[in-house]
Amino acid sequence: MRRLVRACYTGAGGYSYAKKAEDVAREHGFDRVARLASNENHRPPSPAVLEAAAAALHGVNRYPDERASALVEALRRYHGDYRFVTGAGMDGVIETVIRTVVEPGERVAVSTPTFSFYGIAAAAHGAEVVNIPREEDFSVDPKKFVDGARGAKLVFLCTPNNPTGNSVPVEAVEEILEGLDGLLFLDNAYVDFADIDYRPLMRRYENLIIGRTMSKIFALAGLRVGYAFVPAWLEPFYNRAATPFALNSVSMAAAAEALTESERVQEARDHVLEWRRRFAAEVPLRVHPSDANFVMIDVAPHTGDEVVERLAAKGVLVRSCTSFPGLGNHAIRVCVGEDWENIRFIEAMREL
Repeated sequence: MRRLVRACYTGAGGYSYAKKAEDVAREHGFDRVARLASNENHRPPSPAVLEAAAAALHGVNRYPDERASALVEALRRYHGDYRFVTGAGMDGVIETVIRTVVEPGERVAVSTPTFSFYGIAAAAHGAEVVNIPREEDFSVDPKKFVDGARGAKLVFLCTPNNPTGNSVPVEAVEEILEGLDGLLFLDNAYVDFADIDYRPLMRRYENLIIGRTMSKIFALAGLRVGYAFVPAWLEPFYNRAATPFALNSVSMAAAAEALTESERVQEARDHVLEWRRRFAAEVPLRVHPSDANFVMIDVAPHTGDEVVERLAAKGVLVRSCTSFPGLGNHAIRVCVGEDWENIRFIEAMREL
């Protein structure tokens, strides 16, 4: 019966996951492992967020609000009067946008190297995926980008970019929007750690979607809450295409409460900025500048896979960048974690 499986899934491919901390601990005999591979927030949600989630549990015998009204209102209070749609993580938003606008055989363009799920999701919907390589320093040339995206109905650009960490200037994004034929999905999963704001562009461009997540600075990765700023014309069509009840009641309640905690958000941001600086100063290899909650490190002459294995043996879990198309095999991505995790990582890199 294997013949029934679509060709795009029978070979190599699919999303590449980091090693599980539990597996590394068991293999190498550690009580705890520094978990720096998945770009998570090391701090758990606040008691108030947990209380909101627990209260929502009492009503889980009923289906959740299909329009996530309370969460959308919380997003408007936090960001301003924009149009929002939601999904099960940023991944869910990405899939729904593709489902809404892309017919099988139509072109989807992706700025690479970057988060692999854009291409995976587009291929799953039968799209022709076109990769647009970044410059050698991982910047984006707007003219080359627009030329590469010619004829694409939907284009993905991650900024700050995963895994390179760098941002695309607002002026460059504006130039891209002026030149594109189709929609630009601007993935801002890590923008809370950067000194850049793309939201005002939503007031001026009808071909812009800005994707955001509650997984990073808001520390809700396990609850899978994604959302996006969308132009008004797209909102009703997105809602028609969306999976019914994609967000559950518990996730929505926790997310709405987390959006009220500006002090915790600032504390998380300050922690990341301090450790990004220390990584750059104290790791004895090339640390690429980053605007995200992680850094990418050039580990040549070692390979990324080799360094991942050697660090795992020291109780440190990081991500090899070998699986990111167009990036080569000599980089690792390291998330900012707890103080003890970051210190153990720096010490392990010095020994390396």
